[in-house]
Amino acid sequence: MKRLIILGSTGSIGVTTLSLVERFPERFRVVALAAGKNLVRLKEQVKRFQPEVVSLMDEADAEDLRSQLPEFRGEILAGPKGILTVATHPDADMVVAALVGAAGLAPTLAAIRAGKTIALANKEALVMSGELMTREAKKHRVQILPVDSEHNAVFQALQGHPREQVKRIILTASGGPFLHRPVQELGNVTVEEALRHPTWKMGNKITVDSATLMNKGLEVIEARWLFDLPPEQVSVIIHPQSIVHSMVEYRDGSVLAQLGIPDMAIPISYILAYPDRLPLSHLPALDLAAAAQLTFLQPDMSKFPCLALAYEALARGGTCPAVLNAANEVAVESFLAGRIRFTEIAALNKQVLEAHEPQPVTDLEALMDTDRWARIQAREALGLDRQPTVLSA
Repeated sequence: MKRLIILGSTGSIGVTTLSLVERFPERFRVVALAAGKNLVRLKEQVKRFQPEVVSLMDEADAEDLRSQLPEFRGEILAGPKGILTVATHPDADMVVAALVGAAGLAPTLAAIRAGKTIALANKEALVMSGELMTREAKKHRVQILPVDSEHNAVFQALQGHPREQVKRIILTASGGPFLHRPVQELGNVTVEEALRHPTWKMGNKITVDSATLMNKGLEVIEARWLFDLPPEQVSVIIHPQSIVHSMVEYRDGSVLAQLGIPDMAIPISYILAYPDRLPLSHLPALDLAAAAQLTFLQPDMSKFPCLALAYEALARGGTCPAVLNAANEVAVESFLAGRIRFTEIAALNKQVLEAHEPQPVTDLEALMDTDRWARIQAREALGLDRQPTVLSA
């Protein structure tokens, strides 16, 4: 039986992971959960799965949960220390890292240093600290297994093939809800429109990132570190049907693709059970005849400049990806709050990135200083207070 820690248990990845645990109780047990502020959902999860340790963002919420669950025999913690306690629980084998944004970096690194296998759904953590995180994983002999559907597809297509035979990997993108919207109309799109993803059901932050193609840009940076490939060997193609989840092209011209219905239960289950595969008989089969047509388009960098900014940050290296990620979190938060227009997300990202002089990625403390600097720069550019914010699940 595999013993799991879930960081971000109340988000979409956490909820899907727990549904799989419930479906396969003989295979998995939850020993610890961490969440942000969704007290109602976390309470139900604690009652159902009876973890040994639980953590929330705020002490007030933790105290509230203690009062609502007087019969719960485990620990209920809060704050940075609480989530680090959860992430390093000694009884766990695997950590499902599904917190949103930079909030996942410190606990994921702590889990690596504690020797846990990482099921990585928090791409921002690897975007910020790719060199540091992969170095620590190698040092502690820890596997980082990708949960994101695109990287999971690449991971599957690489099985049994030497890395030196890879010509490139091809990440697919749905194109989001504005693929066919004229660029001159993008400044007027609403939050509701941006959150109406055509194929995937995800959290608000990642859904907006998918609409700007920043999500794909972050995935390009993530892929560079996950698969140890230079940026020129990581390409992106638009595939609106979201059936081909990504591809690997080999030096002989062969292209291996992983296909499936757009449901995160598939990549999550593959990583939870790896190298085994779970029988997901509750999901509909992929019907290619019903799909009828699979189309592919080159991404328009002028229409979706966030993707180009990600390649720029990767090329400049060092702390630039961390800066881009932090600026984007502030920008997305501001868009969701109605403070800026959709097109201003990319403009803010570009402004903050261009103001940054890249530094080597040395340690966690330096990265968090860079993250704070970028958030303050972004907030000042928007005329907001200087207090940096971090999005969490």
